[in-house]
Amino acid sequence: MTRIYDCSDDSDLLTGMRLARASIGRGELVVIPTDTVYGVAADAFNARAVQRLLDAKGRGRQSPPPVLIPGIPTLDALADTVPDEVRALVAEFWPGGLTIILPAQSALHWDLGDTHGTVALRMPANRIALELLSETGPLAVSSANLTGQPAATTAAEAETMLGDSVAVYLDGGVAGHDPSTIVDASSLHLPEGKLRIVRHGVIPEQAIRDVAGTDRFV
Repeated sequence: MTRIYDCSDDSDLLTGMRLARASIGRGELVVIPTDTVYGVAADAFNARAVQRLLDAKGRGRQSPPPVLIPGIPTLDALADTVPDEVRALVAEFWPGGLTIILPAQSALHWDLGDTHGTVALRMPANRIALELLSETGPLAVSSANLTGQPAATTAAEAETMLGDSVAVYLDGGVAGHDPSTIVDASSLHLPEGKLRIVRHGVIPEQAIRDVAGTDRFV
């Protein structure tokens, strides 16, 4: 039976994290708090688990989930190329509410959906999420809601929408209401490549432009 684990209680935190790790290892779904909204997570390298995530949300393969990672070394392992402007952005805004789309390493054995050879990466500023990521490795994570519904800002809201499709809910209190800002840097390595903001979120556009350089944007 699905249960919500209160991560402000030490006993619940230990039990919830243990069960979350085990559930991810079995290809099941886990709801986790982040610094933006709650996310529903699956092993990024388990294609069946990722499909289970998409099915739970009622989402098609044309909307692949981003991948949450525990640190910048994982960025280099998953992205084929990381331009200097991207390194400046992650140095300024990670951990935090910035998602970067980059060309994915071609040798990776995963299936996140119709990514067209790219991957969206973020390092969240949430201790529970980062602890879980440090033990599980990269997780495919999408907002914990049914497609078309508002993103969950509490574990209880997520449970109301996703129910038994999720094995474990980790309750880290009320999350932020704004999603991450998504910047597409997948063409930046090309001679005429530019950065493009594809979703406005918690980090203002001007702050991103100030770090990367306005001339690098579409």
